Amino acid sequence: MSPLYRDWAVMSENLQNKVALVTGAARRIGAAIATRLHSDGARVAVHYRGSATDAELLVSQLNKRRANSAAAFQLDLQYTDELPSLIADVTDWGGRLDILVNNASTFYPTPAGDISEDHWDDLMGANLKAPLFLSQAAITELRATHGAIINIVDIHSQRPLRNHTVYGVAKAGLAMLTRSLARDLAPDIRVNGVSPGAILWPEDDMTETTRNSILGQIPLKRPGDPDDIAACVLFLARDATYVTGQIIAVDGGRSMGW
Repeated sequence: MSPLYRDWAVMSENLQNKVALVTGAARRIGAAIATRLHSDGARVAVHYRGSATDAELLVSQLNKRRANSAAAFQLDLQYTDELPSLIADVTDWGGRLDILVNNASTFYPTPAGDISEDHWDDLMGANLKAPLFLSQAAITELRATHGAIINIVDIHSQRPLRNHTVYGVAKAGLAMLTRSLARDLAPDIRVNGVSPGAILWPEDDMTETTRNSILGQIPLKRPGDPDDIAACVLFLARDATYVTGQIIAVDGGRSMGW
């Protein structure tokens, strides 16, 4: 076997015997990520804050495919003093930790002039503070497995979304956190990010005019699917063994025009 073939064979292995923690994994994009990693062989820790019913349903579905291959873990990630206990609980269950996906997020408008300190604390806490301190809590376990951290950023970390000042600042910070951790944790831990574009429409009302305006900015002329994000996460977790400090836009080309 040639060295080139041998390297590719290693890169092509699935995630069997690996353990992944996905935050905010009960619903939407997080559930798609957890399902995709599980389908590739990983055991998946499904973190949730309040969506207990959805989390337990997802775990039940995954465990029907492979016994004891998924478990649910509840925590408000903004209680940073409890994050080491979350990592300990996951590793007690899984025996190790190979992949941390910081997906949990809070998203809502904060128009300038109406921003409160509570808005700041909530949006910065969910989108930046929690990923930092959870990643920090996981360093020892991830170093032991030469693991990976994958942060779900946002294309609006690069360009502001109208009336979402604090959210944009938080996600811009998460982008810098991704690059900073990649530098600081190398060579033992790879750290990368995925920046979704229009994947799922917000759960609150959005007018047809707004949706059409967004679609008009996308070269592929359609919204994406949560599995598009999940596929990119799988690539970064499994295949991208020589990639760190990168943030991949999965947005149908929308950010090209920025």
